[in-house]
Amino acid sequence: MQPSEWTRVLAKYREPILSRSIFELIVTLAPFVAIWALAWWILSISPWLAMALALANAAFLVRLFMIQHDCGHGAFFKNRRVGDWMGRFIGVLTLTPYDIWRKTHSIHHATTGNLDKRGVGDLPTLTVREYREKNWVGRASYRLVRNPLFLFGVVPFYTFFLQNRLPIGLMRSGWRYWFSAMATNVAIGAALATIGWLGGWDVLLFVFLPTMLLAASTGMWLFYVQHQFEDTFWDHGGDWNVHDAAFNGSSHYDLPSILRWITANIGVHHVHHLASRIPFYRLGEVVRDHDILAQSRRLTLWESFRCARLHLWDENSRKLLSFSDARALAT
Repeated sequence: MQPSEWTRVLAKYREPILSRSIFELIVTLAPFVAIWALAWWILSISPWLAMALALANAAFLVRLFMIQHDCGHGAFFKNRRVGDWMGRFIGVLTLTPYDIWRKTHSIHHATTGNLDKRGVGDLPTLTVREYREKNWVGRASYRLVRNPLFLFGVVPFYTFFLQNRLPIGLMRSGWRYWFSAMATNVAIGAALATIGWLGGWDVLLFVFLPTMLLAASTGMWLFYVQHQFEDTFWDHGGDWNVHDAAFNGSSHYDLPSILRWITANIGVHHVHHLASRIPFYRLGEVVRDHDILAQSRRLTLWESFRCARLHLWDENSRKLLSFSDARALAT
């Protein structure tokens, strides 16, 4: 079937199940709070053991972000207002102003794979031609941004700790987004001040920071491999189609079962882009019912590591290439 036809087939999976949504929230939020408390308590015994627990807790923070993600799509609760307020609450834990993120993420869904509409809710991606036309400063800057150490180390810190403090990309879009950023900042500031007052700087250094940094880097990696793989999809506006881009420009990141649970099935990303209102806990049901979707755009954990060396879109071969492969094209 064509991608546009799949959207009709997948419509029957869109209904969220209230009891299941509440269950998924409890089994994610409760362990997150419990491990946080345990790490705080054990800090007096060993800061390194506390840090180890904090790093493990990043898994539950990643999962909380995925619940926030479903709330943003109206996929977690039937009542949109309930979903939005849950998203705003989780946004304080993930350092993400919910209303800003929801808007930029909707732009991402509406423009993914469109070469003429890059720059909002995506990662910097140049074509081979665009890269060659840049001077050495531009090339060096792009190489820095696409370097894995920078992309998955510095960029996550910048995004969640700095960029999210202002409505970047929506600075002139009205008071709503400024209020979202400032209200989230106030809530985060109050929470951190309380933690610092009760537990001191050690709690922030050994418990809060490790959880946040690892979760942020993990989230950046997931977002990367969901769209930055060799046979992904990019096209110019005249030839671009939202359904084709959704299906062909999003991977099926087929992870081991424990990682699928932690990441809330976000790896079934081609289906998510075709039908973003499907709750994450029903995406597994979709690929079980439709084997062609289970096999399409499939990317294993081992294969995904090779995606980190892909940087430039070649409009002729319609593939994402490494810098060395792109250089070889010119010889």
